Amino acid sequence: MKERLATPSYILIIAANFLQFFGFWLLIPVLPFYLQEVFGADKTSIGAILSCYTIAALCMRPFSGYLLDTFSRKPLYLLAYFFFTAMFGGYMLAGTLTLFIIFRIIHGFSFGMVTVSGNTIVIDIMPSSRRGEGLGYYGLANNIAMSIGPMTGLFLHDASVGYTFIFSCSLIACIVGFICAYLVQTPYKAPVKREPISLDRFILLKGIPAGISLLLLSIPYGMTTNYVAMYAKQIGITSSTGFFFTLMAIGMAVSRLFSGKLVDKGKITQVIQAGMYLVCFCFFGLSACGWIIDWSLSMTTVFFFAISLLLGIGFGTMFPAYNTLFVNLAPNSQRGTATSTYLTSWDVGIGIGMVVGGYIAEISTFKIAYLAGAILTVFSLFYFYGKVTPHFHRHRLR
Repeated sequence: MKERLATPSYILIIAANFLQFFGFWLLIPVLPFYLQEVFGADKTSIGAILSCYTIAALCMRPFSGYLLDTFSRKPLYLLAYFFFTAMFGGYMLAGTLTLFIIFRIIHGFSFGMVTVSGNTIVIDIMPSSRRGEGLGYYGLANNIAMSIGPMTGLFLHDASVGYTFIFSCSLIACIVGFICAYLVQTPYKAPVKREPISLDRFILLKGIPAGISLLLLSIPYGMTTNYVAMYAKQIGITSSTGFFFTLMAIGMAVSRLFSGKLVDKGKITQVIQAGMYLVCFCFFGLSACGWIIDWSLSMTTVFFFAISLLLGIGFGTMFPAYNTLFVNLAPNSQRGTATSTYLTSWDVGIGIGMVVGGYIAEISTFKIAYLAGAILTVFSLFYFYGKVTPHFHRHRLR
């Protein structure tokens, strides 16, 4: 008989995760327009400003893992969630670009902590025999938020309701999410012996090869989540790009339903490899849209949105497997470090994607930026086959 997964605390932390990411995704496609319209920022500046968030999160990730493995996890989770929520109010008060950047950096620090702590706590409260499935459903909350957040944000932006109202929607969602997080009951965590400070207390050294492959995949992903609306506008796609995120999230949701169960059967590397093939095809296809639109707008539009669905399936297949791969390389006392290494690798790529994507688009076009990102996915695929897979099978602990 299967151990119970859907406990009240598990449901509450999924709700907290959904509302946190709804507030996050609501602003993702809107912020480039906000910076351009309100502060007059160019594409390169927008990429640099937005990447401040990711860089701050990246700086916080390794320390988050160490703190979560050393101290009580729930208070750290709630503290980070509080600051993450408060920064949406800060955006509404930012009258200058400098102040906006300061709030953006603080927001990134809190995001770095709240995501690592949430991912670690959900592992603590679920049965280990259903970890892949449980992580799949936990990530599904992010996907559902991704399906409606960007679409809602772009709809509100197109309806000219004002940026203050959009920021308020994110703020209210995260306040409710904070209440859900507060109600989560976590298991007792026995005090741990304070080990001497060393590099492996902040980074899971055995996870570095997997981190490199994940980083290469997240660079074009960062370009997509931040610039796909601008890319569609640049090449002439007139349909609402909010549906791109919706279809992408649907793809992630569907794939997570079965990928987590395959991971629990031990097919971790096989699941990742399958997702990689699909993602490689999608980014080359996304770049190709910039050329084939000269032949047919309607065909390109259909292809553009089909790519979003397939891209979601590819990444949704890989996410639970990658997360489980990192956790299976670490002892239980380093779950926080394993999770932070996983998310740090992802954030580094997202940050690089924001900056490099904006820069390439400034000196060339977005289709060239996506072509460069697609080539990186090929490198990631070969590296995973040649290095990551044999390394994982040699060093896995479970």
